[in-house]
Amino acid sequence: MRFENFPSYQVLSFPFFWQESVDFDQANAAATLNFCRSLVTEGRPGSHWKRKMATAAATTASESEAEPKAEPRAEGEEEEEEVKAAKTRRKALSRAVATAAFKTIGPEWDQQEEGVSESDGDEEYAMASSAESSPGEYEWEYDEEEEKNQLEIERLEEQLSINVFDYNCHVDLIRLLRLEGELTKVRMARQKMSELFPLTEELWLEWLHDEISMALDGLDREHVYELFEKAVKDYICPNIWLEYGQYSVGGIGQKGGLEKVRSVFERALSSVGLHMTKGLAIWEAYREFESAIVEAARLEKVHSLFRRQLAIPLYDMEATFAEYEEWSEEPIPESVIQSYNKALQQLEKYKPYEEALLQAEAPRLAEYQAYIDFEMKIGDPARIQLIFERALVENCLVPDLWIRYSQYLDRQLKVKDLVLSVHNRAVRNCPWTVALWSRYLLAMERHGVDHQVISETFEKALNAGFIQATDYVEIWQAYLDYLRRRVDFKQDSSKELEELRSTFTRALEYLKQEVEERFSESGDPSCMIMQNWARIEARLCNNMQKARELWDSIMTKGNAKYANMWLEYYNLERAHGDTQHCRKALHRAVQCTSDYPEHVCEVLLTMERTEGTLEDWDIAVQKTETRLARVNEQRMKAAEKEAALAQQEEEKAEQRKKARAEKKATKKKKKTRGIDKRKADEDEEKEWGDDEEEPPSKRRRVGNNVPLAGEAGDGDADLGLTGKCVAVDVDPPSKQKEKAASLKRDVPKVPHDSSKDSITVFVSNLPYSMAEPDATLRPLFEACGEVVEIRPIFSNRGDFRGYCYVEFKEEKAALQALELDRKNVEGRPMFVSPCVDKSKNPDFKVFRYSTALEKHKLFISGLPFSCTREELEEICKAHGTVKDLRLVTNRAGKPKGLAYVEYENESQASQAVMKMDGMTIKENVIKVAISNPPQRKVPEKPEARKAPGGPMVPRQIYGARGKGRTQLALLPRALQRPSAPATQAENGPASGPVGPTTAAAEAPKMSNADFAKLLLRK
Repeated sequence: MRFENFPSYQVLSFPFFWQESVDFDQANAAATLNFCRSLVTEGRPGSHWKRKMATAAATTASESEAEPKAEPRAEGEEEEEEVKAAKTRRKALSRAVATAAFKTIGPEWDQQEEGVSESDGDEEYAMASSAESSPGEYEWEYDEEEEKNQLEIERLEEQLSINVFDYNCHVDLIRLLRLEGELTKVRMARQKMSELFPLTEELWLEWLHDEISMALDGLDREHVYELFEKAVKDYICPNIWLEYGQYSVGGIGQKGGLEKVRSVFERALSSVGLHMTKGLAIWEAYREFESAIVEAARLEKVHSLFRRQLAIPLYDMEATFAEYEEWSEEPIPESVIQSYNKALQQLEKYKPYEEALLQAEAPRLAEYQAYIDFEMKIGDPARIQLIFERALVENCLVPDLWIRYSQYLDRQLKVKDLVLSVHNRAVRNCPWTVALWSRYLLAMERHGVDHQVISETFEKALNAGFIQATDYVEIWQAYLDYLRRRVDFKQDSSKELEELRSTFTRALEYLKQEVEERFSESGDPSCMIMQNWARIEARLCNNMQKARELWDSIMTKGNAKYANMWLEYYNLERAHGDTQHCRKALHRAVQCTSDYPEHVCEVLLTMERTEGTLEDWDIAVQKTETRLARVNEQRMKAAEKEAALAQQEEEKAEQRKKARAEKKATKKKKKTRGIDKRKADEDEEKEWGDDEEEPPSKRRRVGNNVPLAGEAGDGDADLGLTGKCVAVDVDPPSKQKEKAASLKRDVPKVPHDSSKDSITVFVSNLPYSMAEPDATLRPLFEACGEVVEIRPIFSNRGDFRGYCYVEFKEEKAALQALELDRKNVEGRPMFVSPCVDKSKNPDFKVFRYSTALEKHKLFISGLPFSCTREELEEICKAHGTVKDLRLVTNRAGKPKGLAYVEYENESQASQAVMKMDGMTIKENVIKVAISNPPQRKVPEKPEARKAPGGPMVPRQIYGARGKGRTQLALLPRALQRPSAPATQAENGPASGPVGPTTAAAEAPKMSNADFAKLLLRK
């Protein structure tokens, strides 16, 4: 039998192995170490089993040699001495075992692989020996470190008592307890964590290795088997299955040991045997085990394993086929060769997807999605399940992947154990996703799980920490639907019906107390849970009295103003109630509805037309007419108020315009002198022509703030508003400034070439005080690529207007330059956007951040303005991995007290919300929520409409700031009164009386350039 095929802990567990080689007692401790050394030197070089084998043997031998001969003591004293000795050995041997193994085996044992030299081993061995001989001195050296670790352990335990779902806290606590040798505590910590979360492959292997090293008898071995069973259920990991198979070989000498080994390996093959890159190790380990058992009857088992393996597309198939040819004494059957060739062809189809996974970086979600789509087209259930499991190992926090996987199992395989296991793992990995919990409850009901288990699962869902109030409504509704399906409504009363009603009551109280307290809303504004309860009472229980009570409660929660709520109640009464209650409901609806009262009135009149008496009809007509007249009156008042507000706004705008014009005229009188009329006219024509090329808003801005450039010429006089020349002295500094401005103005204007938009970016929000925009911006943008030209935009006066165009040589450089958006330049955030002609693309908007719900991103408000990015990041890092953090600023770069923080996953974000919301930072109480910006309402453009009876009310003219938020158009078209058309001025209502339209009123408006031409023609 070949010992090199088995790891150390398995070999040491074989009873018959040890009986053939060495008698394992105190007298043969040295022989044990020599035997271990011989096993290692005969084994495969570089195998990790060697080190485990030597460590385990050295540990056992050292314990045997270290046992002193004790004098007879009382029973209690012996127990105390054993406890003390055990504690001492745990601390000293954990550091001495590895050193003893190294020293015993010698330098040929892969020392370079681990970076351990023989001299290092001697030093460590000496330290360990001194520690064993004088434990007091050893403990004194580590007292300070142990005290620090104990304090950290207490802190982590306290934090977990507050929030048991803190994943990182669990990991840190296990690490420290393991370091301190607290075996019982570390077991409990691992057990608690495994109940809450699926453990990663690394955590499971570490736990398993620790338990294996402490396993002494058959009971311990059974405990390790149970751990392996839990480990293989969390994720499908080839390495764990390989360790499981190898460890089971160690129990081959026990009763049923051989069957146990084969069972484990067969399950491993069915689980990960199809894994193209890692399945090969399982096949080889199984074959080597069967080959090690020297029996003629077992040769056929090895043949079978070779043939099964060669029929599956795996990497390195050619080497396996060559090994089979060398091992087999008979020619390989033709059927095996055909299966092998077919598998090779399949391998070529899978290789592109496997190579894409090898080349990509974790988590490789897109590559796995493509691989899953490919497997779904082929339709092999085993391979589909395997590729899902492989994807989930690296993307276990992606809810959509779990939903897709569970949906496939629910609809296709429908295997109870497999389906429920996947659903359970899904909610443990992504407990914040309500869709996974709802699907889990449905799957449990579908497969007939006990009611008690389903109820316990629902209670776990309530404690999962959903991030939206509506999520709680959804999970309650899913559970209530399940309870409703359990009730036999043919019976007047039953235990299930009472449970359903009590659960409805509990759900309403939970939403009112727990959910409203946390989210400031119940999540169920339309009272859908109460509506469903009312329908069940009316349709299934024939209890209309209870249904009416529920609808009364619904209406008192702010739903009485909505017509659709009243019509829903009316339909329920229509189907299961009586005409009297239907009429009563509609009468109340007519009085209360404010959104669509016409529709409710129409329904009432229709019912009375078909079923009511003349008296009922008269009452309905009277009530509807009265209600509609009142509604129309309210709408008319609202429309008049809106028109009055619009007129006031226009009057204020006109007054502001006149004030600006007077101020401008006063400035011109003080500054303009000494130029002849002809030259002034030419300058004005030039200025007005230039103004035509600019947007109207920009022209007004320049005119309102600074005088035109043409007014500061080289002459000594200029025309005022009256056309007369007024003399004024100009100071030398002013002349210098005017000359500098004229130099900038004289730069030839280059028209924008729209064909170069793809290689051009638009840069805005730059400081107006920037002296040399080209020199300042060129170094920034040259880092992105070769810059052809930077075109800053100046006003007619020569002042920099704060924006420019940057043209690159290549489109790639322009795309890279967009990453400079929001970069701080001279104290202001610089905006960089694509160069797009908005006249051709009016709806084009550039906003680099998402405006949809992002469950892994937080929105923080109420921050102090002095809070820096580094300070906030330090606070947020305590609750998870921060991928990005953005402080919101205004256009001037000043903070607004808002921030967005992006975490690695939704779980970390939800934990951060619970811990940070309401936190105080520099005496400011901050608010933290999941990022979900509200949708911006785009105002509708006013359109001219005509009433059926004539021209409608004049178009509303809004002020310079647009339509106010309180200006609501409540007047329906059918009620608009015709009026004579009023003549409107350009910026407001006409002041004179309305008269017939004149030719002057119909003349087209004239621009500044047109007036200039008229002056030149005189």
